[in-house]
Amino acid sequence: MKPTVVFDLDGTLLDSLADITASFHHVLREAGLPLPTGDAMADLIGRPLAEMFRRAAPETDEQALVQAYRRHYLAHMTDRTRPYPGVPELLAALRRRGYALAVATTKRTATARRLAAATGLLPLLDHVQGTDGLPPKPAPDVVLAATRAVGGRGVCMVGDTTHDVHAGRAAGLCTYAVSWGTHRPEQLRRAEPDHLEPTLTPLLDLLGTPEPRLS
Repeated sequence: MKPTVVFDLDGTLLDSLADITASFHHVLREAGLPLPTGDAMADLIGRPLAEMFRRAAPETDEQALVQAYRRHYLAHMTDRTRPYPGVPELLAALRRRGYALAVATTKRTATARRLAAATGLLPLLDHVQGTDGLPPKPAPDVVLAATRAVGGRGVCMVGDTTHDVHAGRAAGLCTYAVSWGTHRPEQLRRAEPDHLEPTLTPLLDLLGTPEPRLS
């Protein structure tokens, strides 16, 4: 069983906040609804779309807003989204060391795979796991599903939100929070990750080279 590192996608591997926010705001603006910004918008990111719209625009047809968002986002999701600096190199280095690499995201699997492919990350990943009807993070289900899909043993959950930290801990993994994404360092600190860093760079030294184990 390969040791497996599970990553969140948006805000962890990909700098995608601008495109997510643009699509979210587009849908609300078209519906004549107020736009959450700043901390209010950051609090929504990482939640399921229906919950995002339910929180941002109570007493509206959230499913209609979700569908409108998906149409707009699929057409614009790579307008400004790019991997964070050093991410492709980090993933390649981890694979060379013998780690399996999986994504566990709140996105649907098909959308996440499309985004990972468009940004050049898909060939560097062993599996991309969307929530797809599973309980969303902070529940551990999507993290566990990602680990099972590669037949691995989870060693670390890497994410940029408190939801990622709680999901990783619930799945029994070491938790590594990166503060270059959605949640601020003080928010992440309150979730008590095992490691809190401004970038992913220290992850290589932290994980090292895994010791061989019988499967």
